[in-house]
Parts: sequence; C-alpha cells; structure tokens
Amino acid sequence: MSTIDSNALLQRLGLATVNAGAWSGAKGWSTDSGGALIDVRNPATGALIAQVRGATAADYEHVMTSAVAAAAAWRSVPAPKRGEVIRLLGEELRRHKQDLGTLVSLENGKILAEGLGEVQEMIDLADFAVGQSRMLYGLSMHSERPGHRMGEQWHPLGVVGIITAFNFPVAVWSWNAFLGAIGGNACVWKPSPKTPLTALAVQRLCNRVMEAQQLPAVFQMFIDAGTTLATRFVDDRRVALISFTGSTEVGRKVGERVAARLGRSLLELGGNNAIIVDESANLDLAVPAIVFGAVGTAGQRCTTTRRVLVDSKVAAQLERRLVHAYRQVRIGDPVASGTLMGPLIDAQAVKRYSEAVSAARAAGGEVLAGGKVIEGAGHFVEPTIIRAHNDWPIVQTETFAPILYIVHVPDLEQAIAAQNASAHGLSSALFTERLGNAEAFLSAAGSDCGIANINIGTSGAEIGGAFGGEKDTGGGRESGSDAWKAYMRRQTNTVNWSRALPLAQGIQFDITG
Repeated sequence: MSTIDSNALLQRLGLATVNAGAWSGAKGWSTDSGGALIDVRNPATGALIAQVRGATAADYEHVMTSAVAAAAAWRSVPAPKRGEVIRLLGEELRRHKQDLGTLVSLENGKILAEGLGEVQEMIDLADFAVGQSRMLYGLSMHSERPGHRMGEQWHPLGVVGIITAFNFPVAVWSWNAFLGAIGGNACVWKPSPKTPLTALAVQRLCNRVMEAQQLPAVFQMFIDAGTTLATRFVDDRRVALISFTGSTEVGRKVGERVAARLGRSLLELGGNNAIIVDESANLDLAVPAIVFGAVGTAGQRCTTTRRVLVDSKVAAQLERRLVHAYRQVRIGDPVASGTLMGPLIDAQAVKRYSEAVSAARAAGGEVLAGGKVIEGAGHFVEPTIIRAHNDWPIVQTETFAPILYIVHVPDLEQAIAAQNASAHGLSSALFTERLGNAEAFLSAAGSDCGIANINIGTSGAEIGGAFGGEKDTGGGRESGSDAWKAYMRRQTNTVNWSRALPLAQGIQFDITG
C-alpha cells in the first residue's frame, strides 16, 4: 500500500504520535491528560497514523474565554489589515500544500489529487477573502426627511463557531474562518474526530502567522472525542453563529438548539443530487461528469451525484457507456499515482453501503456495475450503478457512498419534477444541447436547488459563487459572492444634520422642552 512515510510527514507539519486536541490563545496547546485518546487510522490500510487527546471541559472553557477576548480586540483592527493576515496565511498554505494535501489523503482516504485540490481551495478562498476585506460594503439611501442621511454598515458578530465534517476536513473551515476573520470575528473550530490531524496542522500554521504579526489569537480550536463538548458549544450563548456542516439529521438538531437561544446558525447539510440527461445531451461531456460526481471522494461529498434522470430514448446508450467507464475506475491506495477512488472513511460507512445496495435490490433494482465490498485491508467498496425508480425510499435516501441510481424518464418536465421530489436541494445539473431546455431548468419553475448547472456535473464547485442549498440541505450559503454577510451584523444608521426634528411618516408630535 502507501509508500508515504507518515512519521516524517507528521514531523514536517509539527505533529507528533500523540497530539493535544485543544489550543487557546490564553493557554496554548492543552496539557490536560483527562481527555480520551482518539485513534486516527488510515482508512486504506487500517494502520494507526497518530493519536489525539480529546479536549476536556476545562480546555473548552479556556478556548471560549480566550476567543471572546480575542474577538473584542480583533474587531478594532482595520478590515484591510485583517485581510493582510489572511494573505499571509494563504502563503503558509502554499508552502505546505503538498504535505497538507498528502495528509488529507492519508487520514480521509480521498485520492491525492483531491487532497491537494482541497488545500488549493483554501488558498483560493484566502485570495478571495483578501479582496473582500476591502469590500465590506454597506448601502447609502435617501431619507424622506430633509436634512437627514441614511445608510447601513456591517459589524462583526463576535465569536463564530465552526463545526466541520470528515469529508472536507480543512477546506470548509477556510470558507467560514477566512470570511469570518476578515469580518472582524474570532473563530473557534471543532473539527471531525475522524480527521483531526490536518486540522491540527492548519491550526499550527494559523498560530505561526498570528504570533509573527503580534495579533490576537482569532483562530482557536478544540476536538471533542464524544459529543458532550460539541453540544455545549452549540448551546453556548458566547457563540454568535454556529456554522455546521454534516448530516441533515444532526443539522436539524443543531438548528433547533441554536434557535432556542436565538442565536444564528449556518447549515450546510446533505444532498441527494441529480443529473438530468435529455435526449439531445452530449454524452462525451455527460459520462465523465457523472463518473466524477458519483465516484469522487468515494461518493462521500454532499454534492455527490446520486441520481441520473435520463431520457428513455438515450438511456440504454448512456448506461452502456457508464458501465464501460466504471470498469476503468482504478480503486486502491489514494496517494498512489493513477488511483481514481480510495476507501470509505470507516467500517460503518461500508456497512451503510452494503445495506443500501441490499435495499435497492430488494425494491427491484438491477445492479449494472459494482455492488460488492472489496475484501482485505481498508474500507474499499466497488463503485455501483443501479437501475431504479425515483420514488423508492432508498433512492430518496442520501447514502454517503459511491452508489448511483439510474432512473428513466419520458421528458424534461418529468425529469425536473423527479429531481425536485427530493427532500434535499443542494446541487443539480442538466446536460442538454437545447437552449430552451437549459433556460427552463434555470427558471423559477425549474431546479429548486441552491446550485443548478448546465453541461457540468453536480460536484466540484468554484469558490467564487455562494455555496449551499435549500430544503433539508439547510439554506446556508458559504464561500463566495456575498456569503460574507452571514458572519456580520447589519446596522442601519440615520444622521440628522439639520436643525429640525421631523418625524417619519409625517407624524406630528408637538412638545416644548
């Protein structure tokens, strides 16, 4: 299997065989030995890479107290200066891209190209945030009262809490942390305990930059070995915004708990994403897009292509080409050259894969490719294609695995209806050569997803656009466009520069003082 020297890699990134799972500006790395040890294993081999000591309740309190103090200091730093700090952090990421990307692959299982791509996404977001730090624009508006000026401006929220998932162990943090930081907030990170090492490495880079610039510790973190501290985090009134990435089931509970304290939540949850292939589609484009969308990260992306809704007139041809393409997917060591699909994250993920394939077979599905667990070391499965019906419960269930359901449809109208029947509304795509079909798909009566693409797949979004979805996907928006506004509070200002005090709406209220 892997020829990577994991010990040397850890050393280059400042990590050890046993690592502290909390860092605060006040206390530094935790020395508390009371937290449970977390084993971090290579999902391709099962080998132990390193261990992380989970944070304790005392660690958590040190982090939160320190973050509140850092936020109070950071909000007075001019926004362009905040952006300069993110630029320096982006340079650190550039210097360590190869090692960080390799570590993502080792502890997550995604192929090296995707691991490097994840770090590149952080770099790209840093570049975006630098520019955005000079464009935190408010509006100017006309008052109905003479001698008055109205406008609005944006202020920091305070402390932003970031809870990330294993499948993108560092990139999603950067979406939130870089924009949160240029907005004047301190950011507290709770990474997934399944992939903590890359997070620890990134935290060390953050520390290096902030200490060199003698600036407040606006990036802090803790790793929870269970769920107790995570629940406390969600309930903590000191955290103005909780950004949660994960399953719809857990995200719904997070949203409810944050709402109970009238806090803000930004939810990036599941997706049951579909690609529609109409009868005019260019299959030379559609086939590779479908394969990458369904197989990339072993089907463990929220934007993974899980359904293909294909016009019956071209269904047989598309199925033949997809089956042929699946036979070329090289499965194995994610850091080896030429590998196209690595392992699932753990044994539980393999179990869910097997259960989903069995459920689809029981419903009457026909397995066209794959369908089996690959025996041996690691958590490997075959990428799978199943001919199915859209209304089957298993087809309407998000399974975090490389399972693609092929559904035949008679026309575009019914394809769009089938796509939108999903409880989720994250990413969608249509392959077509017809302008009218493309515009229908993008219209208000078309795709109900947060992302709707024409002639590209559902997966692999650029950072320039706002990322997120509707319905059970949670409604959050991160990354580009004006997503920065989620991390700030809007304030409307009215300045009276006259010598009179007229009231709005022409109200008369005469009184002498």
